[in-house]
Amino acid sequence: MKHATADVLDLTQFDMSEERGFLPDHDPVECLASYPALDHLRTELPKLLAARRFRHWVHEQETMMPAELHHDDPETYRAAFRVLSFAAHAYVWEDPDDVAQRLPAALAIPWWNMAKKLGRPPVLSYASYALDNWRRFDRTKPIVLDNIVLIQNFLGGLDEEWFVLIHVDIEAKAGSALAGLVHAQEAVAEDDVDEVTTQLHAVAAAQEAMCQTLDRMPDRCDPYIYYQRVRPYIHGSKDNPALPNGLVYEGVEEIQGQPQKFRGETGAQSSIIPSLDAAFGVGHADDPLTHYLNEMRQYMPPQHRAFIEYLEARKDDQGRPLLWGYVRDRKEKEPTLWKAYCQGVQLLTRFRATHIEYAGAYIHHQKDRGLSNSNAVGTGGTPFMDYLKKHLEETQRFLEN
Repeated sequence: MKHATADVLDLTQFDMSEERGFLPDHDPVECLASYPALDHLRTELPKLLAARRFRHWVHEQETMMPAELHHDDPETYRAAFRVLSFAAHAYVWEDPDDVAQRLPAALAIPWWNMAKKLGRPPVLSYASYALDNWRRFDRTKPIVLDNIVLIQNFLGGLDEEWFVLIHVDIEAKAGSALAGLVHAQEAVAEDDVDEVTTQLHAVAAAQEAMCQTLDRMPDRCDPYIYYQRVRPYIHGSKDNPALPNGLVYEGVEEIQGQPQKFRGETGAQSSIIPSLDAAFGVGHADDPLTHYLNEMRQYMPPQHRAFIEYLEARKDDQGRPLLWGYVRDRKEKEPTLWKAYCQGVQLLTRFRATHIEYAGAYIHHQKDRGLSNSNAVGTGGTPFMDYLKKHLEETQRFLEN
């Protein structure tokens, strides 16, 4: 057996790790003591929203906070952005019968400025909703369900907590899968069949754990409660019939009052599945779905986006995805290698199949609430059932080629 000697990729350059995946290296900042107005907003938002008094409260504030944060700590920036993202969506979606078409300057200006600093759009995206929105009960124990809770909620309650925490647990478990795929690519570069096989087995073990966590979604998140109490606040302003002209960010000089359109929070903004697709070599046809998936990358933290691009760029001398080409050429000669690779793709299929099952139960089969919370359009503003089915079918067919 050859021993790999290639340089080992430093995952930290992509703001990720084998232990935590795309979750931040340090547990997210919870309190914002240096910015008392923001910290008050963090704690009071669920109560104000439940009483339908949030917009009224915002209008009473002459200044929510300074237009710019005088802080160089990226963790503090992400925490502040998380609070403002929840607050802005609470303002827009507080009343489903009267969706706000304009966001007041007290929220819009600091939110817009922080988004530019972070390299992300001024909208509640997956990074603020899940990646930067948890804390551990016991910091000596792992990031797993039953040891984590959310920092920020809209209304709060078991179903909202569980829905997001399932994602956080999956993100943590995905770290070893993503690292294993990188190590497998490095072993391919050294033509080390045994090491590639070993790494693919490790990837599959992590994927199995991810699937097991996803299977637990119905344990504490009821489809009706999700649709009626959790989902309404995470919609965006692009391709949304409740915001046909987009959302006006009052006071933001560079856009001069022009409405803006951004996608809502969606699991498609997680970097896990695009990374698995890229490493395994699972492609998607050049159609509106592919363009949508590429658009979703703009909502990811820039370093996570760069990691997907890194994986996609790893090609063999025939221009094929590095891992796929290597394994495919040895399908007959190295059946154990081929089996390990197929297991990973099959688990990716299983994950997608469970996801589409939930999309049907939690959204598509729920009673349509009208423009503000349609059961036909995803929170990202797309015909999600068609898209998810296509994802699944393309993954299922991949090994047949």
